[in-house]
Amino acid sequence: MSRLLLCTASIAAICTSTPALAQDVDASAVLEELATMRSQMETMANRIQTLEGQLAAAQSTADAATEAAARAEEKAAESVAKADATQVNFKGAPEIKGKGGWSFKPRGRLQYDAGFVSAPDSTGRSDGFGNEVRRARLGVQGDMPGGFGYKFEIDFAGGDVAITDAFLSYEDGDLEVAIGQQNNFQSLEELTSSLSISHMERAAFTDAFGFERRVGASLTYTPGDVIIQGGLFTDAIDDLSNKNWGADARVVYAPKLGDTQLHVGGSVHYADLEPGSTVRYRQRPAVHFTGERFINTGNLGATSETGFGGEAAIIRGPFHATGEVFWQNVSMPGMADPTFFGGYAEVGLFLTKGDTRGYKGGKFDRIKPNKPVGEGGSGAVQINLRYDRLDLTDAGIFGGTQDGLLASLIWSPTDYTRFMIGYAHLMYSDAVYPAAGGDTSYSVDSLGVRAQIDF
Repeated sequence: MSRLLLCTASIAAICTSTPALAQDVDASAVLEELATMRSQMETMANRIQTLEGQLAAAQSTADAATEAAARAEEKAAESVAKADATQVNFKGAPEIKGKGGWSFKPRGRLQYDAGFVSAPDSTGRSDGFGNEVRRARLGVQGDMPGGFGYKFEIDFAGGDVAITDAFLSYEDGDLEVAIGQQNNFQSLEELTSSLSISHMERAAFTDAFGFERRVGASLTYTPGDVIIQGGLFTDAIDDLSNKNWGADARVVYAPKLGDTQLHVGGSVHYADLEPGSTVRYRQRPAVHFTGERFINTGNLGATSETGFGGEAAIIRGPFHATGEVFWQNVSMPGMADPTFFGGYAEVGLFLTKGDTRGYKGGKFDRIKPNKPVGEGGSGAVQINLRYDRLDLTDAGIFGGTQDGLLASLIWSPTDYTRFMIGYAHLMYSDAVYPAAGGDTSYSVDSLGVRAQIDF
């Protein structure tokens, strides 16, 4: 019985102590596992924090790259837009420039003249007041891809429509080629635009000897300070078709020595005339609004013309001086060949500070006032004095001589506007219209004013 009780008590004790032991073992394992999990979670948190930092850095780099790409794309778009965009500048008139070398500019000029001519009453010639639209031109000019260019201009003065310039050009460095109606290479005065001449009309010999634009092909080569020009020409576009042809050449040396512009040049002209042709040399008294010409060779049968010219000029600050000479020889079948002469000498001075006469490409250029009207200034004021001679008497031809003393006062309010007053005292010998008693030596006076604008 006692053994049974002892055994029962032992079993009960064992059964009672087993759960407590199990609980101690489970708690320790849990704590250890929790500690392990905590350590792993801390490691994971550190890793996540590191990854978040790396992600933020990567995002920042990506954002910077995206922004840089956007800026580059924007600049590229701007460059493309600029390359494709049409540019409009203003030089007296709109000048439109497009992609690839295209450009287009309308151009024009208007000159209105008025004044008086006074001749001896006994000559019976018409004088007194006169006026005219001297030039009224409209045209276009521009460039094309490949170095090509064009210019076309017509004149409406006098109620007639006449083509002045009409040519295609090509430029490559110092070389320029032109084909069409254009100026020949005869004289500094002739090549200077009517917008920039210093008197109402050009030197007497340029008009008397028939200098004008003609249809042909020309070359201009400009290596540094030297200008070499030459061309083959037919006749003026209004006089075609005929068999006349000619050749012209001109060489100019135009160095710039400090503030001084020098100009020295010479030209040669030859014209071969078709059989039965005639030439006539004559001139007005320094203004164009009169039809009277007091020296005149009349019509001369001719087979050819040969001319030689010399020219010189200097520009220094407000002062300029220039002069030319030209001899025109006419081959006349069955007669002695006469040689006629023309020339002039001129000085000019600006009265406004900082102004000077323009010069470009072997010829005088427009005046650009230092202080133009509209920008707080009064424009440019210039005075000019000239002696001009034309002799049309030689080898039995008595066309007369004209010696002129000319003065002009020019006001240029802006680059593209001009007002001029010009006076000329012309002294004649062997004039074609005799005065009282058969006198052919007398004088004629002319006074003219001009209003001018161009674009």
